Amino acid sequence: MSPFFWRVGRSRPLAWLAVALLELASASTARAEGRQRQVLVLYSTRRDAQIVTVGEREVPRILDGGVNQALDYYSEYIDRARFQDPAYRAAFRDFLALKYRDHHFDVIIAMQDIALEFLSDSRDAIFPGTPVVFFSAAPVVERLANATGIVSGLKLGGTITLATALQPDVRNVFVVSGAARDDKAYEDAARTQFAAFGSDLSFTYFSGLPTRELQAKLSSLPPHSIVYYLVVDQDGDGENVHPLDYLDRVVAAANAPVYSWVDSAMDHGIVGGSLKDQAAQTRAVADLALRVLRGEPADGIPPSSPNLNVDQVDWRQLRKFGISEALVPKGTLVKFRNPSVWDRYRYYILSAIALLLAQSALIAGLLVHRGRRQRAEEQVRKGQVELQASYARIHDLGGRLLNAQEGERARIARELHDDIGQQIALLAIDLELLGASNPAPLAVDALSRAQGVARSVHDLSHRLHPAKLRLIGLVAALTGLQHEPSHSGIPTTFTHDNVPRSLPPDVTLCLFRIVQEAMQNATKYSGAHVVAVHLSGTPDGLLLTVDDDGRGFDVDAAWGTGLGLMSMSERVEAIGGTLQVRSSPGAGTHLEVRVPLGTATGTEARADSA
Repeated sequence: MSPFFWRVGRSRPLAWLAVALLELASASTARAEGRQRQVLVLYSTRRDAQIVTVGEREVPRILDGGVNQALDYYSEYIDRARFQDPAYRAAFRDFLALKYRDHHFDVIIAMQDIALEFLSDSRDAIFPGTPVVFFSAAPVVERLANATGIVSGLKLGGTITLATALQPDVRNVFVVSGAARDDKAYEDAARTQFAAFGSDLSFTYFSGLPTRELQAKLSSLPPHSIVYYLVVDQDGDGENVHPLDYLDRVVAAANAPVYSWVDSAMDHGIVGGSLKDQAAQTRAVADLALRVLRGEPADGIPPSSPNLNVDQVDWRQLRKFGISEALVPKGTLVKFRNPSVWDRYRYYILSAIALLLAQSALIAGLLVHRGRRQRAEEQVRKGQVELQASYARIHDLGGRLLNAQEGERARIARELHDDIGQQIALLAIDLELLGASNPAPLAVDALSRAQGVARSVHDLSHRLHPAKLRLIGLVAALTGLQHEPSHSGIPTTFTHDNVPRSLPPDVTLCLFRIVQEAMQNATKYSGAHVVAVHLSGTPDGLLLTVDDDGRGFDVDAAWGTGLGLMSMSERVEAIGGTLQVRSSPGAGTHLEVRVPLGTATGTEARADSA
C-alpha cells in the first residue's frame, strides 16, 4: 500500500512509444559518457505523486553527497491502477529491459509495495543480481534475495489518540474512504486498528459513496464529531480522483474538524494527526542505498522498522475550531503558525520599550534636574536680591559713616580752631607780654613752644577739615597739601591737566582724602623717597594716580586688614568710582582712582594752576 499521491489515467500507444524512444536516447547518451555508479528508483505511483516530489529531492541529494564518484540517477513510475493487468506488467517489464539493456545498476530502490512486488517477479529477468533497497508498508513474507529495506506499516490509530487529546469531548468518528481496490485495503486496515478503541468512540465508515451523497452527510454531522480521511482514489460513481483534491472537497463540506494519517494532507485543511513523514521515509531508504553503494552487501543489512509517524497540527485549524493550544500534547509539531505582532517584532518592541523607558527616565531626570536648578536659581536670585539689598544698606551705611566722620572731623576742627586755638593764641600773647617785661630765657622758650603748639593745632584743624577746600578748589588744595609740614620730609610732585574748574563737593572731598591718606601711608609705612601725584580729566570723569618708590606690600594680604585701603575703597565706591592698587614687596606702590562726572562736559573751563 502507498500514500495517495498518484493519478489514474490511460496511456496512449503513441505517447508510450515517444516516451520509450526518448528514454532510449537518454540511455545511449549515458553509455557514451562511460561507466559510473548507477541507481534506478522505481516508484509505485505516477509522476505527480507527493512521494515522487519528496523522493526526487531527497534521494539524489543523499546519494550524491555520500559517494566520491559520479552518479547516474534514473527514475521510473508504475501506473498502479493498471498494475494488476498482466499485459501492462509484461509491457512495463519489456520497456525497462529495452531501455536499460546496456546498464548495470549498482542498486535499485523500490518505493512501496507495488514496486517491490514487481521486482520480486521480474528483477532476475531484467536486472539479474542487482541489489534492491525497498520500502514496504506491509510485512515482507518472503525476503527478496540480495535485498534489504524499511518495513513500516500503516499506523492509523495515533491520529485518533491525538484527536481525543485535542478534543476531549469527541464521541463520533466518521471515516472517509473510496471505492478503489487500494481504498478498500486502507478501510480494512482502519477497521482493524480502530477496534482497539472499544466503545469509547463510535466509528461510522463513509466508504465508496458518491461524492454528492458524501458531501451531504459531511455537512450535517452531529456535535462532538470528527472526520478521519483515509484515501479516495475513486468515488462511488466510478470517477477517478486525485486523493488530495478530493480531500479539499471533504474539508469544504464537513461541519466538523478533519484529521488524516499522512503528512501530505497538511495544508489541505486538516487539523492534523499522527502523520507519516514521507521525507523521513525517503531519507531512511536513501541511507540504506548509500550503504550498499559503499560496498555493504544488501543481504548483510537486516530490514528495519522505524517509526515514521510524527504528531503534527495545523495552527490555523486550531484557531478555526477553537481548540486551545494548551491541549496540544508535548512534542507535537505545530505548523503554519501565524506569528503575532509580538512574535514577529518582539525584539523590536522590547528595544522600543527599553528605549522609551530610557528616554522616559532621562526626561524624568531632566525634569527633576530642571526643578532643582529652578529652585537653586530661585534661591540664587533671592540671595542676589538679599545681597544687593545688604550691599545697598552697607553702601548707604558706609556713606553715612563717611558723612558722620567728616561731620565729626569738622566739629573737632572747629573746636580746635575756635576754642583751643584761640586759647593758645591768647596764651602766646600773654607769654609775649611776659617776655617783653622779663626777657628771661624760660619766657622766651615758653613763647616759642606756645607758638609751635598753635601751629600744630592749626595744621591739625586744617587736616581734619580743610575749610578752604570748597573755596580754592581741588587742584589748589592738593598743591597746598604737598607743602604741609607733615609731608615735608618726602619730596612730593603734583601735576594736573584738563581738570574741570568746578567739581561736585563729594568728588572734591573724596579725592582730597585719598591723596591725603596715600601721602600719609607713604610717609609712615613705605619709606618712600619720592611721591608723585597726578590728576587729569578724561572724557567721562577724572583720573587720579599716586605713585611712590617705597618698599611696597602684598596687596591681597593687606586688603582685608588695612583700614586705609578700606577707607579709600569705600570713599570711591560712595561716588561711583573705582580704585586699583598695584604693589609688591620692594617695587613701590601705584594707586589709581577713576571717578565719573555725570554732568561734566568738555566745554567747561579748565584750571591751569593752583
